[in-house]
Amino acid sequence: MDPIDFHQHRQRLMAQLPEGSVALVYAAAECTRSNDTEYRFRQDSDFFYLTGFREPDALLLLRPGQTPESVVFVRPKDSLMEIWHGRRLGVDAAPKALGVDAAFSIEELDSQLPALVNGADILVHRPGQSEREDATVAKLLQALRNGLKKGYRAPSRVQDLRPELHEQRLIKTDAELAMMAEAGALSARAHSRAMKACQPGMYEYQLEAEIQHECAMAGAVDMAYGTIVGGGDNACILHYTENSDQLKDGDLVLIDAGAELHGYAGDITRTFPVNGRFSEEQKALYTLVLEAEETAIAMLKPGASIKDANQAVLEILVSGLVKLGIMQGDVNELIEQEAYKAYYMHGLGHWLGLDVHDVGDYHHADRRRPLAPGMVLTIEPGLYIAPDAEVDPKWRGIGIRIEDNIVITEQGHRVLTDGVPKSIDAIEALMAG
Repeated sequence: MDPIDFHQHRQRLMAQLPEGSVALVYAAAECTRSNDTEYRFRQDSDFFYLTGFREPDALLLLRPGQTPESVVFVRPKDSLMEIWHGRRLGVDAAPKALGVDAAFSIEELDSQLPALVNGADILVHRPGQSEREDATVAKLLQALRNGLKKGYRAPSRVQDLRPELHEQRLIKTDAELAMMAEAGALSARAHSRAMKACQPGMYEYQLEAEIQHECAMAGAVDMAYGTIVGGGDNACILHYTENSDQLKDGDLVLIDAGAELHGYAGDITRTFPVNGRFSEEQKALYTLVLEAEETAIAMLKPGASIKDANQAVLEILVSGLVKLGIMQGDVNELIEQEAYKAYYMHGLGHWLGLDVHDVGDYHHADRRRPLAPGMVLTIEPGLYIAPDAEVDPKWRGIGIRIEDNIVITEQGHRVLTDGVPKSIDAIEALMAG
């Protein structure tokens, strides 16, 4: 994305801020992995959305209607530190590179920040986001309140930035959607590669390696979340990430994985037979989940909701389970009693963007918010028959989930992840080929 895209993000946000306010957003800090080594750095999503800047120890200050209007504090250039830890953008290059009005060294924060915030009526930030951000705000307010002799005046009110910022992030711009389409297409190629590579006797971590190799070779060096590769009854563990078991002939394997590309997440789940051929029992359950997913996706359009789609999914899954003898009783009563939660215990979908479980208000726990153009979400129904479930043994230990990424458009929707097969015939043909 171009710096102008991030500039537009900032302008949209500032247009929503109250008159007389200033906003403060901190970058992420490096995180220790062990002793004196750090995890690979990943920028705070809010800060990245507003700047596109990928270095730690930085701060963004927005002052709507003032000069300078946008200010960043960044790490100063340091030849010795850069030899050891990598290049820094530095203060002088920051305004042009990031499209902001002014830049200071983060080492000048205590001396420069009070003057830049002085006179504001409202300080807008993210309380509780990090200890460092809270400590900076507390120190800043104290300096302003104690600075009467310098002509300082502290804001009379502190306000949370997240409601406005996260509502803005929920509706993706065209540039963001282009990034998400790339992330979805790459994630789909990675899943297809895993299908083609899979065979009995492999280990789950080897399929994970196939996925990660495909993504890394295309520039997505980090996955959007911990990859799930669950063979056999491991697929019944929703967030299984050990990925350590051997894949067995006759089992299914569930892979939930997505690339993070240019900061944006893909999130796909596919379930397929380790040996390339579905058994009759696997076909029966898989057909139910696929019908549920395709029905839900077909319903997605402006004004619809995840809740509406999930209701249709429940009717398909519960009716199917009753026909197969896995559940007994009246379909409507089973749904009302939530008896299905023994086999389908998670939600149908979630927002997707810079975070895999992206920000944005669902308006209610059952996700009844009407969908609107520019929203991106996942649809991911599943069925999980635990190894100890009180059902015919032929169904036990089968876990199936199918997940795609969808953007809501003016006309309806577009699937971003349709590059990987999900019908039984298409999966078997790909694996056979």
